[in-house]
Amino acid sequence: MGVIFPTPESLETYIHREECPRRLLAATDLPVADIFRYGGMVGSRIHAYTSLPRCMDQARELIKQQSGLHQSLPSGTMLFAESLSGSKGRFRRPWYAPDGGLWCVLTLFNQWSPQAARLLSLAAGVAVCETVRGLGLPAQIKWVNDICHNGLKLAGLLAETHVCPLSGEEYILLGIGLNVNNNAFPPELQNIATSLAKQTGHEFSIFDIGQDLLAKLAWNIGLLTWLDENDTSLSPFMDRYRDLCDSVGRTVCFGFDVQESPQYEAFVTGINDDGGLVLRHVQDDVELVEHGGEIIYAAK
Repeated sequence: MGVIFPTPESLETYIHREECPRRLLAATDLPVADIFRYGGMVGSRIHAYTSLPRCMDQARELIKQQSGLHQSLPSGTMLFAESLSGSKGRFRRPWYAPDGGLWCVLTLFNQWSPQAARLLSLAAGVAVCETVRGLGLPAQIKWVNDICHNGLKLAGLLAETHVCPLSGEEYILLGIGLNVNNNAFPPELQNIATSLAKQTGHEFSIFDIGQDLLAKLAWNIGLLTWLDENDTSLSPFMDRYRDLCDSVGRTVCFGFDVQESPQYEAFVTGINDDGGLVLRHVQDDVELVEHGGEIIYAAK
């Protein structure tokens, strides 16, 4: 029997019974019910597959199919797959995605201002980090949105913009890969990646984790949307991101593809409200702000 994934109905019940009360207990002055309403598109449709080459490619195919019917793929449609055979991460790096992990793509019709749209991938990173922390692991975000624990990568995210060639509609695709019960990694990843099962010594329910992740995506994307639609500062969202990110105060090597082309060493002094990483160059003490690329932490 294959993996059972959440449904829109189970997600709605979970948010009402579990996630909404948690947010209310967080002593926030934010309008919790309104924020979940703004994030209500998340998980409005859910497609589950035994195996795919890439979830991103399947999402593009669904968008094209709907456009051929003179319809739009509903914003918030989530695609889950039990395994991926040709998955790619940032800079087209292969992403190892066997049975046992949580592999998914959230498709969003682009309705945000450019400022907020740039932060959607960060919202997904916050959601994944919160899901992992809810399981008892004090995971942290490494800028931009790698989720790590004990210096090892638990999850990665990839954001891509897709314009449907038939309709011209623009979608933002948020790919998420979370290592859950997959314990074996190829040699090149053994000292880089880990899984929830390896870190805790026991397996987890993919259904439960997938449902919790969807609920936290609904909250964080809802928060970003509520702030954006009300012409409010995006600081309340970015404050949460900064709380979970451990990059500030670290010496790092920066590059747009840092593994292949490292550019310079710098000290991270902050993260701006637009997600930009504020760096002070080690050699000449010049301050820089980077919005793309990636970092590697220097040894402590």
